[in-house]
Amino acid sequence: MTTFASNVHRIQQVIQATERAKRKLVVVGKSMVRVITIATRLGYIDAPKDIFIDVDQIGKYRDEQLTILTTGSQGEPMSALTRMAKGAHRQISITEYDTVIIAASAIPGNERSVSAIIDKLHRIGAEVVYGQAKVHASGHGSQEELKLMLNLMKPKYFVPIHGEFRMQHAHRDLAIHTGTAPENIFLVDKGEVVEFTNGQARKTGKVPSGNVLIDGLGVGDVGNIVLRDRRLLSQDGILVVVVTLNKKTGEFVSGPNIISRGFVYVRESEKLLEDANELVSVILKKCVSENVNEWSSLKSNVREGLSRFLFEKTKRRPMILPIIMEV
Repeated sequence: MTTFASNVHRIQQVIQATERAKRKLVVVGKSMVRVITIATRLGYIDAPKDIFIDVDQIGKYRDEQLTILTTGSQGEPMSALTRMAKGAHRQISITEYDTVIIAASAIPGNERSVSAIIDKLHRIGAEVVYGQAKVHASGHGSQEELKLMLNLMKPKYFVPIHGEFRMQHAHRDLAIHTGTAPENIFLVDKGEVVEFTNGQARKTGKVPSGNVLIDGLGVGDVGNIVLRDRRLLSQDGILVVVVTLNKKTGEFVSGPNIISRGFVYVRESEKLLEDANELVSVILKKCVSENVNEWSSLKSNVREGLSRFLFEKTKRRPMILPIIMEV
């Protein structure tokens, strides 16, 4: 069974159903464990203490004696349900004898990942109960409920949050319908600031916001330029051009040698790479004859000439890294 970890009422229903079926409940997923721990301590969840067992104890029980409550209702790549569906979870494996209940609707934008998880579960042979089985009612208030809230609160200022912009816009229209002044309603994007001072509200600029990229041990240290380079590498690959020049005479000592990775298969593109090799030689000889001997200029000429040639031949633009050494 998977649902939103924040849906405490649904978690309580799972506990009650598990108790009636005389099963043990295994909670998997950090956010689910954290919510249940806090909600139980605060009295929002009522559960017999002996109903919970640790995931390491599931081997002591038959399948029909267990309920597994897990995270992953939105098909998150690293969630427990996704790892189970891929057969990558260390302790739990889903089989064709299992029933998986997805008590959550797909958040806009997550439809593809949720659909992929459902497909994987069906491939295993499990019975999957979701969406059309009406196992999930929306956690969002309907228009009449929102109107009731607005009529009870009678807000001077109103800032609709959560959901897509179109939903916030519809919420704004409801607020106007119930008497809130249009100029006192703020539709804000991420990072925009609404400041309240002495009972008055106004928009006052933006604060930094957006995705924080985690790459290995680095947090937020991967910028747009690095991401652009990675995108280019993933699309058209890379060519490394290695040339060695005589420092005194400017003549070639060795090369040019072209190394291709992710661009073309060398054995099937020998003619293309030979022509590219010859072109690099022509470009460098021309530069030497014109007394162009700065490394940056040499590299730039090689990069531009080779890029045009390869695009004409392949309609692809690999990343080109000229390496010029002097001896």
